[in-house]
Amino acid sequence: MKIIGLTGGIGSGKTSVADLLRSHGLPVIDADQLARDVVEPGQPALAELADAFGADILHADGTLNRGELAARAFASEDATQRLNDITHPRIMALRDELIDDARDDGEPAVIYDMPLLVEKGQHEDMDLVVVVHVDVEKRIERLVNGRGLDEADVRRRIAAQATDEERLAVADVVIDNNGLREKLEPQVQALVDQISL
Repeated sequence: MKIIGLTGGIGSGKTSVADLLRSHGLPVIDADQLARDVVEPGQPALAELADAFGADILHADGTLNRGELAARAFASEDATQRLNDITHPRIMALRDELIDDARDDGEPAVIYDMPLLVEKGQHEDMDLVVVVHVDVEKRIERLVNGRGLDEADVRRRIAAQATDEERLAVADVVIDNNGLREKLEPQVQALVDQISL
């Protein structure tokens, strides 16, 4: 079974590509969803986070107050490392469990949709790395005009991620999403055909 890493900068349309791959019957593991799953009430990571960052990062109903955790966890490098030390091993364990499930189900491939695949060095664990690419200024335009995000905030987020050059340097397949959505389908079909070989 092939493990295919799917990544792209914020605003690249990676989610659209993941949805298209899913529509072709390929299982997609969403790293952002795994990060949410490991901090659900009852999960060991949630209790550890409350111990590390204070019980008041929890709402009255026991769910995580993400904004409060973010304010504390990203206040310093040490705090961010503490967050990562608690959550990342559990995210990886859950990812591996889902990959094993897909393997047991006889899937030919599984898509691992992870925005920070390159930044975290996880591209090295993949059989194939797929990068959804859109020029930076076009991504900014889409996020500001399409999603209503603040331009300065978008530029900060882009600056915090890997550069396009860094992502493209490790790409086995590049999906160009600078054009209309209709241009995505043939590229995704070609990828599905390549995966099925």
